[in-house]
Amino acid sequence: MSAPLAQVHPSVVHMLAAAAGAAPEAEALVQGENRLTYREYLNCVAAFASELAAGGVTGERVATVLPNSIDACIAAFGILAAGAQHVPLNPLYTARELGEILTDARPRVLLAAAGAASALAPVAKAAGVDTIVALGAGARDLAAARGTAVPLERLPEPDALAILQYTGGTTGRAKGVNLSHRSIATNVAQREGLLPTGSGERILCAMPLFHAYAMAMGLFLAANCRGCLVVLPRYQPETLLAAIGEERITIFPGSPTIFVGLMAHPHFARTDWSRVHTCYSGAAPLAEKILARWEAAVGAPILEGYGQTEAGPVLSFNPRAGVRKPGSVGIAVAATEIQIVDVETGTRLLAAGERGEIRARGPQIMQGYRNLPQETAEALRGGWLYTGDIGELDTEGYLYIRDRRKDMVIVGGYNVYPREIEEVLFAHPAVLDAAAVGAPDDYKGEIVRAYVMLRPAAQASEEELLAHCRANLAKYKVPATIEQLEAIPKTAVNKTDKQALRRRASGVAGR
Repeated sequence: MSAPLAQVHPSVVHMLAAAAGAAPEAEALVQGENRLTYREYLNCVAAFASELAAGGVTGERVATVLPNSIDACIAAFGILAAGAQHVPLNPLYTARELGEILTDARPRVLLAAAGAASALAPVAKAAGVDTIVALGAGARDLAAARGTAVPLERLPEPDALAILQYTGGTTGRAKGVNLSHRSIATNVAQREGLLPTGSGERILCAMPLFHAYAMAMGLFLAANCRGCLVVLPRYQPETLLAAIGEERITIFPGSPTIFVGLMAHPHFARTDWSRVHTCYSGAAPLAEKILARWEAAVGAPILEGYGQTEAGPVLSFNPRAGVRKPGSVGIAVAATEIQIVDVETGTRLLAAGERGEIRARGPQIMQGYRNLPQETAEALRGGWLYTGDIGELDTEGYLYIRDRRKDMVIVGGYNVYPREIEEVLFAHPAVLDAAAVGAPDDYKGEIVRAYVMLRPAAQASEEELLAHCRANLAKYKVPATIEQLEAIPKTAVNKTDKQALRRRASGVAGR
């Protein structure tokens, strides 16, 4: 069961150009007092694309380490319009994390926020990056080209690489997902089939724009419907709630953590939700009780979906028109097949109601992982993407996520792989053995709890170990607690007993 496929553009750059041609004076981007029409938006993108192309990035990669901003939106489209592959990176990453990714991606240019560019210079230089460009206050303002009519010199080839999106790995190494222009643009059309938008929608972007979810359900969605993307520099409940009414928001993409946090805020009940007709939830499972509470308070449904970076990223959604099933992540988007197979062989098809690994195929699926042929072969088998998630389909084709086969924790919508945390802990001189697991959390969905066994005669406090983690891991990856054990529990074959540790972690009161 899937939805019809809406109009497919050859690339999202074609999509933006079409929007500017059809509605040049429509408001396209808003960040505080800074506002751009579609004509101005395309002017800025074309000017930056021309500059990048002149610098020799066509066919290469350009990385961004940027907070949410109008500059980040222009940069994303400008990189693609220059014929380069965009490598969006999390500004919260530590120097260690960024260094590993930049070394693998080998971008020619790094775009960074003005306040962070100098600090990133040594990391970028060590990774072989040729040029760093600072954007923002006191540096380059990409929106300054709004009044300059610069034609797009070229439009991307549909099968060329568009985005190199890094996602965590069970081996501890981030994996770069190669996505083509065709796959990304097709996924926008697939989403539109299930979640149709009207011309002139006003979409609030509080999710981080380096994340696949924010790009698919914010940046590209807005261009596709010629809507206005209202960009918040960061998630702040008061600012977000004020923007809902002041900016006449009609579509609100969020996450379970954001929905929970907003409902607990004193300004929530006073917010004008009258124009909001649709909310989206992704990046983490949404509790049915939260969905029901939100809809009763706001009057607009939360439509929950499912996907992953490797899938472009959207695989399924509860439809805007039609049956919505609480607890389900909906039906497959157009031109996509979702199946449940046995976890032992991955080839035996399971019946409705049976749980197994979710696999999917469709035109939005990645080309593979950069520089990781073995991991690519494991994920892409026989034309299918094996998601590593455990789920079941009902008789009407609605998908339910039940578990994860791969060792991953979702903290506030971010994927966190325990192996990376364990490797950081192993690097501490006092640690002999270490393990990390996820534990339920009412606010973030899950948190990480870590356990260590110290070397004989070694001493290290929990705070010292946490400080070591903070120096080497993005904030959301840092364990909530690190407990010292006399020995890390093992299974009969001497592997770390993660099940025992999960039981222990779930019994620990949150901090």
